[in-house]
Amino acid sequence: MTHPALLPDDEANARLTELVAPSNWTNPTPTGRYHLVVVGAGPAGLLTAARAAECGAKVALIERDLMGGDCLNVGCVPSKALIAAARAAAAVRQAAQFGIHTTPPEPDFAAIMQRLRRLRSEIARDDSVARFTGLGVDVFLGSGKFSGPDSIEVGGQTLRFKRAVIATGARATKPEIPGLADVGYLTNETVFSLTDLPKRLAVIGGGPIGCEMAQAFARLGSQVTLIERTDQLLGREDGAAATIIQAALERDGVRVLIETAVNQVHRGESKLDRTLELIHPETAVVKLSVTVDQILVGAGRTPNVEGLNLAAVGVAFDARHGVTVNDQLRTTNPTIFAAGDVCSPFKFTHAADFMARIVVQNALFRGQAKASALTIPWCTYTSPELAQVGLTEQTAYQHGIAIQTFKQSLEQVDRAILEGATEGFVKIHVKAGTDKIVGATIVAEHAGEMIGEIVLAMSNHIGLKRLASTIHPYPTVAEAIRKCGDSYNKTRLTPLVKSLFSKWLAWTR
Repeated sequence: MTHPALLPDDEANARLTELVAPSNWTNPTPTGRYHLVVVGAGPAGLLTAARAAECGAKVALIERDLMGGDCLNVGCVPSKALIAAARAAAAVRQAAQFGIHTTPPEPDFAAIMQRLRRLRSEIARDDSVARFTGLGVDVFLGSGKFSGPDSIEVGGQTLRFKRAVIATGARATKPEIPGLADVGYLTNETVFSLTDLPKRLAVIGGGPIGCEMAQAFARLGSQVTLIERTDQLLGREDGAAATIIQAALERDGVRVLIETAVNQVHRGESKLDRTLELIHPETAVVKLSVTVDQILVGAGRTPNVEGLNLAAVGVAFDARHGVTVNDQLRTTNPTIFAAGDVCSPFKFTHAADFMARIVVQNALFRGQAKASALTIPWCTYTSPELAQVGLTEQTAYQHGIAIQTFKQSLEQVDRAILEGATEGFVKIHVKAGTDKIVGATIVAEHAGEMIGEIVLAMSNHIGLKRLASTIHPYPTVAEAIRKCGDSYNKTRLTPLVKSLFSKWLAWTR
């Protein structure tokens, strides 16, 4: 059966197939024991295998599906290509505010998706079978299943290992909604194979995937309804930030329904129609019905733990949270580690990347690197973007951590004013009584590019006072970070200090 990511059958997807799942591939014959067997060739598995091989280890890499995992094939890469096209369309519509008058854009969805597939196939070289065999990794295509304390079976062969790493990732969660499976629906695994723009689209789930795709499809011309059962989009984010994102989506034409759940789905009058019956999630009171052409589900991720025979080799796991690991990413079997979405609450490619680095240190070189030492940011790629690292005000309160917050609105940042992008802010939290940064939220057009400065500061114990003394080019939106530092420094000018300054200045006049 052809993987959805490899549809439609065109030149770009043919190139992708030969890179990440070559049809003529023959698994190598294992010789001797491997230092490391890695199960799963997504971001965590690929980096683990590459770094281990570069260190001189004998490594085997097992992939049952497509090299590159979700990120390359059905996640980060194709979604950002689609978002880029949607932003281009929005820029044309918004050009009049700059005195640029033009006709409304006419998105060619088929061409947009063809570009997406072409760029994905070009990027795929870095995750290809050929690249990893070139690094000295033995690549096995097929389903791996642990068969003993130091062995795993794949394609009828048994591989022996000193250490193993589970990096099988996660997949889109299938919500238990009556009738949904009967009418059919899209997930991140199938949406990027579309060749025709849905005229009417329902998106179930107001998390990062749901918000990104809802805005992108609306900007490209779909009538989008975004359905979220809680009282806030992007539930793990700063509330004020989420409010800005919701307003931005609604401005782009997205119909946002919060505190709304899908009770059931059924066929409409036309065989292409899908009608969603919506209720209040707490009271079950019927709110309304929505009829659409396509339904996109973005309601969380489920770790891939099935079929690995984990229980037989003493690896604890559960269906919701995945593989159980300690701070060194070791499972309950001391010879087996895990990394990435299959074991982490941070289901991001960059988190998987740095967890893989920890695994290589600890599995091969008896290191004691800890996942808890990582400072992990994340970003939702709407317009504006929402980037976060560390604590929000709400999570600080929940953990009983006293903080002081410094906020800079983009309405007072010159570059944002000149760009016509004043909707947003930089908010930095410090531990009360200190300048130690414990968290930050940025809402801005390029928030994902800006958050790195704060991550660098947190990772290297650089306080907000020193960020205030860091010279930023003028005019840039990143000046908002320095302005937060200036606000912190003003709090140091206490009445006593000001009085002493006044006396000094009077005496030296």
